[in-house]
Amino acid sequence: MSTSEGLRANAPDVEADIATSHLYNEDLAPVPADRRKWGMLSFAALWISMSACIPTYMLASSLIGGGMNWWEAVLTIFLGNLIVLVPMVLNAHAGTRYGIPFPVFCRASFGTTGANVPAVLRALVACGWFGIQTYIGGEAIYKILAVFFPSLAAAGATKLLGISAPEFACFLFFWGINMLVIYRGIESIRLLLNIKAPLLIALGLLLLGWAWQNAGGFGPILSQPSAFDAGQPKAGQFWSFFFPALTGMIGFWATLSLNIPDFSRYAKTQRDQVVGQALGLPLTMALYSFIGVAVTSATTIIYGQTIWDPVDVLTRFKNPVVLVVAMVALCIATLATNIAANVVSPANDFAQLAPRRISFRLGGLITGLIGIVMMPWKLVADPSGYIFTWLIAYSGLLGPIGGIMIADYFVIRKKELNIAGLYSATGGYAYKNGVSRVALIALVAGALPSLPGFLVTVKLTEGAGLPAFLFGLYHYAWFVGFGLAFAVYVILRKVFPNH
Repeated sequence: MSTSEGLRANAPDVEADIATSHLYNEDLAPVPADRRKWGMLSFAALWISMSACIPTYMLASSLIGGGMNWWEAVLTIFLGNLIVLVPMVLNAHAGTRYGIPFPVFCRASFGTTGANVPAVLRALVACGWFGIQTYIGGEAIYKILAVFFPSLAAAGATKLLGISAPEFACFLFFWGINMLVIYRGIESIRLLLNIKAPLLIALGLLLLGWAWQNAGGFGPILSQPSAFDAGQPKAGQFWSFFFPALTGMIGFWATLSLNIPDFSRYAKTQRDQVVGQALGLPLTMALYSFIGVAVTSATTIIYGQTIWDPVDVLTRFKNPVVLVVAMVALCIATLATNIAANVVSPANDFAQLAPRRISFRLGGLITGLIGIVMMPWKLVADPSGYIFTWLIAYSGLLGPIGGIMIADYFVIRKKELNIAGLYSATGGYAYKNGVSRVALIALVAGALPSLPGFLVTVKLTEGAGLPAFLFGLYHYAWFVGFGLAFAVYVILRKVFPNH
C-alpha cells in the first residue's frame, strides 16, 4: 500500500469527516500525500543531525569512568542504538502509512482519551531533555563569551540554585532562539537539520584531526585497559556493568522510538524511513562518541588534564575567528537536535490534551516553560546519575509504552487502522469513556518491576525485606518493561477486545 492509499483506504472524505471532531486540529491531522517530502536522505540527515551533538560526544565518558575501555564503550553505544532502531522503524510504519503523529497513533491502543497518559509521560521526559539541551547550548555561549569578556567568568562564580546569573542569562537567550524556531514551524526544522548534519560532523572531524596532530596520536585513554580485565580493580564485573549501561544507551533514544511517527508521517515511502534511519542512527552515534573519546584522550597529552566537554576544549583556542565560528556551529547543532528531538513530540503531545485549544506552537511554549522549571543543569551535574538514574529510569516507563504500541499495531490490528475512528470519541478506539483499561494494566505491569530498583537508586528506600533480584530488574528496565507490557497487552486484548 502506498503512502497515500493509507488515507484513502479508510474513507474518501476522511479529512472532512474528522475536521469537526474535538479530537482534531491541523497539527494532529493526517498528513496528505502532497505534503510528504521527506526522502531517505532527509531521515539520514535527521539522525546524523540529532546524533552528532554534545551529549553524544560526552556519552562514552560515563562508561569509561565506570571502568570500560574505549572500544567497549563505543561498542556498547553502537549496540544500544542498533537495538532501539528496531522499535524505531516499527513504530514509524504507522506514521508513514497513515500520516498520523504519535499521540493519534496512541489512541488505537490506549483509547482516544487514554492516549493522554503515554502522551504526557513522553512529553515530560522531552521537557527534561529540552531543558538539558538548552542548558548545554546556553553554557556553550557563556563559556565562549567568557573568553572575550573575563569579567563574566568572575561573575559566574556566584551561583543560586546551582546556576550563576550570567549562565542563566545565556540559557534564557538560547531558550528564546529555540522558541523562535518553534514559532516558524516544522518545515524550518527540516531545513535546520539539513544544515546542521554536515556542519557538526565536519567540526567533529576537524577536532579529531587537530587532536591527532597535536598529541602525536590519540593519547592514553585509547591505550587504557578495561577495569574489568583480569588483574584490574573490577575484574570479573563486566556484565554487571554492561547491561545497565546498555539499557541506558537504549534509553538515550527510547524517547524517539515512541514519537518517530511525528517525523515518519512526512516520509514519501516506507523504504525512505527504514533505510534512512538505519543509515543515520547507529553508525553516527558510534562515530561521534568515538570522536569524543579520542579528542578527550588527546587533551590529556596536550593540556595535561582530561577534558570531556568539547566546549571547554574549544575555549582553549585563542583565535577569535575560530571561537566565533565554533560558537555558532555548536549553537546551530544543539538547536537542531533540541527542536527535532525534544520539541516536536511534546508540542504534539500537549496538543493531544486539548486539540482545539493547544496548537503545535503553544505546545512548544509549554515544553519550554516546563524545561526551565525542571532546572536541567542539575540533571546533568552528575555523569553517573545522568545514565543510571535519568536515562534508565525513564526507559522503564517508555519501554512498556513502545511494547504496547507495537503489539497493538502489528499483532492485534495487523497494521490496519481506521483513521476516522482515531478522531472519533464514539468510534472503535473509544473503548469505555475513551480509555483502554487493557493498555493501562499492561503499562503498569511493564513499569512496576523496575520500581523497587529505582527507589533504591535514588535513595528513597534501602529495599529491606524485598528479594534482591527485584532491584536487579531495574538495570534491564527497558527490556523488562517492553517485553512484559507487550505480552500482557496481547493476552488481555485477545480476552477483552473492547476494554
